[in-house]
Amino acid sequence: MERDVAVVIGVGGMGLAIARRIGSGAQLLIADVNDAALASAAETLEAEGHAVATAVVDVSSPESVVALAKQAGLLGPVRSVAHTAGLSPVQAPVAAVLAVDLLGVALVLEEFADVVAPGGAGIVISSMAGHLTPPLPPDVARQLATTPAAELLALTAASPDRFPDSGQAYGFAKRANQVRVQAASTTWAGRGARINSISPGVIATPMGTAELASENGALMQMMIDASNAKRLGTPDDIATAAAFLLSPAASFISGIDLLVDGGSVAAILTGALG
Repeated sequence: MERDVAVVIGVGGMGLAIARRIGSGAQLLIADVNDAALASAAETLEAEGHAVATAVVDVSSPESVVALAKQAGLLGPVRSVAHTAGLSPVQAPVAAVLAVDLLGVALVLEEFADVVAPGGAGIVISSMAGHLTPPLPPDVARQLATTPAAELLALTAASPDRFPDSGQAYGFAKRANQVRVQAASTTWAGRGARINSISPGVIATPMGTAELASENGALMQMMIDASNAKRLGTPDDIATAAAFLLSPAASFISGIDLLVDGGSVAAILTGALG
């Protein structure tokens, strides 16, 4: 019997947790740019009883993303797509952050819109940083939402020299993810599918730990302390949200961003951070 296909792009802490949540009874296709991480994740998931196929993918490469979408479609009906791959400000310079976090998301949204099955759904991992970025001018937001992926990095608004550091490029890219997903909802609707984004707060992954150890770590800890939850998020917190948005229980939800940050953004915007 042909299995539904669940695609997870990026096998870090959140990606692996999501794969566990949505992989039961499905044909998993996990993808990552890191061969060793991909092999380790596949071994772990297979040992837990999941059916796993793998693909090495560079989400900033159009050819690589096209090949991944084609592989997914050949495996069976693509019911779930979870895009978790990304670079944090401490991991890469401005140009790389824009290539992976901005262009990479746009490419995945475009290519998987052509292969997702009717009734399918996708999620993109954005970030609470997108909620803390200054509002985009309406014309810039429209450009980021609708410009073809191949032309996205040529936009004046996305020029690397506009960003003094990777942190500002990251916040811009994550806000762009949110408006891009909103626009993509109408495209995915043509396939009878849904797409949403999730904006995690500070999550206990290697990426999150590196951010806490960076020069911005003290501010991030203050955000955690001022939040409702008063703790780091876990990959399972994000996987739970992803499983819901990908499930039939969320069939009336598309084109939105779900903030899963323990209340940190609320604390900042209401002045509780001090």
